[in-house]
Amino acid sequence: MRLLTLLASLILAAPLQAQVLPATVAVAFDRQAIRPVMAEGLADRTTGRAVTADSPVRIASISKLVTTLGVLRLVDQGKLNLDRDVSDYLGWRLRNPAFPDQPITLRLLLSHQSSLRDGGERYIIPLGVTLRERVAEPAMWDAQHGPKVGWFAYSNINFPVAASVIERVTGERFDVAMGRLVLNPLKLDACFNWGAGCSAKAFRRATILYRDSGEVARDDLKGQPPLCPVVPAQDGSCDLTRYQPGQNGALFGPQGGLRIAMTDLAKVGQMLARGGKGFLSARTFRELTRAQWQSGPNRGGIGEYGESNGFFCAYGLGLQRIGDGGAGCKDDLFGDGRARIGHSGEAYGLRSGLWLDPKAGKGIAFFTSAVADDAPKGRSAFTAVEEAVVERAGR
Repeated sequence: MRLLTLLASLILAAPLQAQVLPATVAVAFDRQAIRPVMAEGLADRTTGRAVTADSPVRIASISKLVTTLGVLRLVDQGKLNLDRDVSDYLGWRLRNPAFPDQPITLRLLLSHQSSLRDGGERYIIPLGVTLRERVAEPAMWDAQHGPKVGWFAYSNINFPVAASVIERVTGERFDVAMGRLVLNPLKLDACFNWGAGCSAKAFRRATILYRDSGEVARDDLKGQPPLCPVVPAQDGSCDLTRYQPGQNGALFGPQGGLRIAMTDLAKVGQMLARGGKGFLSARTFRELTRAQWQSGPNRGGIGEYGESNGFFCAYGLGLQRIGDGGAGCKDDLFGDGRARIGHSGEAYGLRSGLWLDPKAGKGIAFFTSAVADDAPKGRSAFTAVEEAVVERAGR
């Protein structure tokens, strides 16, 4: 009832043309089974197509967790090392100009301790511009804090760098490499930025993302692949045949561009619930899930979300830890004091989450759309809408 009451109040306050329920999907899972528990609203308001648990959606920052899985698969294969200077993989020197002697590693990138900043939305790099050119801009760096364990600053650009590393060591475009390393082995009908990996059914089932105003934000595909799956070049061209892997890992959205249905996202959760067995080695799984950074009196925390509002209190490799923080933490989305691992997502009116209680081996994958950027918080640092979704899904 809480979610329905909240949605009703938002609808009454909205303009008439925007009075449409958001699309909301939740899927519960454990180590053996996946169970859809909620599917409400429309995936396409124009045609009236209902959203389902099999409707892929741009899942936002949960993409970071999946990108990290690609890195860790290459670590297990001996092709990458979490603590090696990534300059060795990129083929050019990556340094914070204010800290030229401090190397940047995959560990620092994946745990948001690299000192890279987004510079607004400069992590979105169009075709024809290289990652090297973009990170040469002063706005992309924290001039006060260098790359080191202990200073956390959430930044999307870390993941295009990691994606460029993946491309350099595999010789494949990021979307293709992720299909081979992660999506296909986990049997996911998913893809990054509608690139390689998604089936024809996925395009027909796509969830259109709407803003709270009712306008289309992303993915009005009309059942067809987009003409250009990346941000086109400045002249509007989109010739990916000339692209050389490693030049621009941002193209396919490693930080937020994964399109995936909740039934498939739950399979990622099941892999986590099984301790990575059959997919990751025990060693890399421990690195993935342990707190690489944790808030505290002697720890730094800045960035888009930062430590100050209690949203991020512990972070692994591309993975959030919630519910077990200390003083000042407001990350207990579920309100039950139980520690969980996974990741949240927020972009284009969407709020999403993949959360696992590792002790119980149970979790939830969910999203809800058309959420205002300034949506009210609940009792935690998450929005009241997200809290209401997990409350209803858990019944």
